Amino acid sequence: MGASKGRKATPVRAALVDNSHLLNLIQEGLGALKSSDKALIAAELKSAFLDSIDIDTGLRAGHDQENRWDYLLGHGAREVVVALETHAARQGEIRTIIRKRRAALEQLRPHLRAGSKITAWFWVATGSVRFADTEKAPRILDQNGITFVDRCLKGAHLR
Repeated sequence: MGASKGRKATPVRAALVDNSHLLNLIQEGLGALKSSDKALIAAELKSAFLDSIDIDTGLRAGHDQENRWDYLLGHGAREVVVALETHAARQGEIRTIIRKRRAALEQLRPHLRAGSKITAWFWVATGSVRFADTEKAPRILDQNGITFVDRCLKGAHLR
């Protein structure tokens, strides 16, 4: 189940249907992330991810004019898939991030197995964080299923 072509059923691989073209884009560990984006994940957490996929690239065909989320990461110990967006953190970007998550849910629908889900949606800031009302921004994001983690995804965010 989810281990097509004899491959080990890592979290992201197990979440995808056997005929998804995204299977070919899965990389071991954090291999799908750009080097600059890997730096946004705490060192002690990096080895916890067994597989990853750049869904921004993988879902571009047919959705090139739509918002797209950046990555899916498969956490080994918890056997869950989380979504990671690396993006500038400014007040004007909150609605963009919310649109990206909504679009990703629709774009991923034909690729995910029945019962599979993205456990958490994380937004990691690239550059400085500039929210006009620092209390309001996380609340709006939380109401839309997104956790803002500032400049680094840490183990505590996955608990």
